[in-house]
Amino acid sequence: MDLPTIWFVAIAVLWTGYFVLEGFDFGVGMLLPVLGRDDTDRRVMINSIGPVWDGNEVWLITAVGATFAAFPAWYGSMLSGLYLPLLAVVLALILRGVAFEYRGKVDDPTWRRRWDVAIVAGSSVPALVWGLVFANLLHGLPMDADHVVRAGFTDLVHPYALLGAALTATLFALHGAVFLALKTDGPVRVLARAVAARVALLAVPAMVAFLGWTVAEHRSVPTLAAAVVAVVALVAGTGLVARGREGRAFAATAVSVLAVAVVLFTAMFPVLLASTTDPAFALTVANAASGPYTLTVMSWLALGLLPLVIGYQTWSYWVFRRRVTRAHIEPVHA
Repeated sequence: MDLPTIWFVAIAVLWTGYFVLEGFDFGVGMLLPVLGRDDTDRRVMINSIGPVWDGNEVWLITAVGATFAAFPAWYGSMLSGLYLPLLAVVLALILRGVAFEYRGKVDDPTWRRRWDVAIVAGSSVPALVWGLVFANLLHGLPMDADHVVRAGFTDLVHPYALLGAALTATLFALHGAVFLALKTDGPVRVLARAVAARVALLAVPAMVAFLGWTVAEHRSVPTLAAAVVAVVALVAGTGLVARGREGRAFAATAVSVLAVAVVLFTAMFPVLLASTTDPAFALTVANAASGPYTLTVMSWLALGLLPLVIGYQTWSYWVFRRRVTRAHIEPVHA
C-alpha cells in the first residue's frame, strides 16, 4: 500500500472516530429539551458529556489538519465549494462550547434557557451539515480544471444531500439517546429508552434509503457489506436499549455509526471529489496527495503522537465511567 492510500485510510479512521464519539454528544445536545424536563435533568444530561465533549472534537481538528497536510488539493477544493456549510459548522461549534461554559454562570432561568437553545442549535447544525457535506463529496460538485468548485445552492442542496443530512441527524440523536440511557440514571435514563425507540422510526428508514442509494451508485463488496452491518447494528441497538441492555445497545449504535463511515469512505475511494463538470477534472488519492517527503514525515509524527492521544482519551473515559444522577447535581446557589 502506497503512502497516499495509507493516509487516506488514516483520515478515514480519524473521521470515523469523530463521528462515533462526537456523534453521541451531538445527540445529547439535540435531545436536551426533549429529555430534560426540568433544569436538574438538563444538568444531568450536560454533565454526562461534560468531561469528554471537548476531547471528542480533537478528532475533528486532527482529521482536518491531516487532510490539509496530506491532501492539500482536496482540502482547498472542498473549502472553495463548501465554504458556507463548513463555516456554519465552525460557528455552531463555537456557540456550543460557549453555551456549555456560560450556562451556569448566572442563576436565572431565562439566562439558562437561552443557552440551552444555543446548545441545541450548536449540536443540530453540525449533525445536519456533516451529512450534507459527505453526501456532496460522494455525489460530486461542479469543479473546473483548476480544481475550483463553483457550486450554487441547488448544487449543494439536492435530494441525496438532504437524505444524508437526515441520516446523520437522526443517527446521532439515536446514538445520543442510547448514550444517555447508559450514562445516567433516574428519569433521564427511563425517558431516553423510550425516545431512542421513537427516533429509530426515523433513523432506520433514513439509513436504509441513503445507504441503499449510495450502494447503488458506488457498487463494491466492502460498501455493501458495511451498509448491511450498519442497518443490522442500528436495529439491534434499538432493541437492546428497549430491553435495558444499555451497554450492548451503545456498542451496537457505535458499530452502526462506524459502519456508515466505512460506507462513505469505501464509496469515495479512490475518487476524493468527483467533478460534475467533467469527470477528467476529478480529484483522486493519487493526484491530490502531497509529496512523498511530506507524507513520510507525517507518518513518523503520527506513529509517535497518535498512541498518546488515544491513551489519554481512553483514560479520561475510564475515569468518568460512572452514571450521572440527580443526586450528583449540586444546588444552583452552591
